[in-house]
Amino acid sequence: MDRHFNEPLDVAELATIAHLSPSHFLRQFKLTFGETPHQYLYRRRIERAGTLLRSTSRSVTDIAHEVGYESLGTFTRTFTKLMGHSPLQHRALGPLPLAPGCWIMANGRPTQVNLHGGTTEAQ
Repeated sequence: MDRHFNEPLDVAELATIAHLSPSHFLRQFKLTFGETPHQYLYRRRIERAGTLLRSTSRSVTDIAHEVGYESLGTFTRTFTKLMGHSPLQHRALGPLPLAPGCWIMANGRPTQVNLHGGTTEAQ
């Protein structure tokens, strides 16, 4: 999922790779990661977009398409919900700090992962 985050999510294919039924895969994924595969994928897309916004001068539309969104409106709405501010406000935070990538990923994660209402603190 991490390597192909910009492609559509196929739960049946992921379940086959994991040698599980789709329903068992969904249960085990949520138990293991604390979120559904769809929530995980949305968060990974937004994390990548956040990095691109702060490290390139590419347009928000180009970045939205690169991370797998066809609709700029859906991308902006999801980004704002997960990050707490718009893509342009995120870009205005300036360049990423000089730090190891693992630190940036751990400390730059969106904290609002519940896409269906409410706020959930990421673990």
